[in-house]
Amino acid sequence: MLRLLWASSALRDLHQIIGYIADRNLPAVERLQGLIENAAEHLPAHPFLHRPGRVPGTREAVVHPNYILVYRVGAETVEVLAVVHSRQQYP
Repeated sequence: MLRLLWASSALRDLHQIIGYIADRNLPAVERLQGLIENAAEHLPAHPFLHRPGRVPGTREAVVHPNYILVYRVGAETVEVLAVVHSRQQYP
């Protein structure tokens, strides 16, 4: 099975999102963090389940109507590259 890696930029994205929401709605942030972590943990077992990404060579998992995990599938790893808000200009 593939290994899951998080790019440092993706971890920064996640911490910023969680921090922002935590200041406003603690129950919501706990649910969102669970959704994101659960989706990421399942990527190695099912790396091609989600749609092809807008950036060539990537894929996108919509983990919540407002949040998308952007990742890349390699020979031995699945690397989470970013966590973006669906309204955020990306790429």
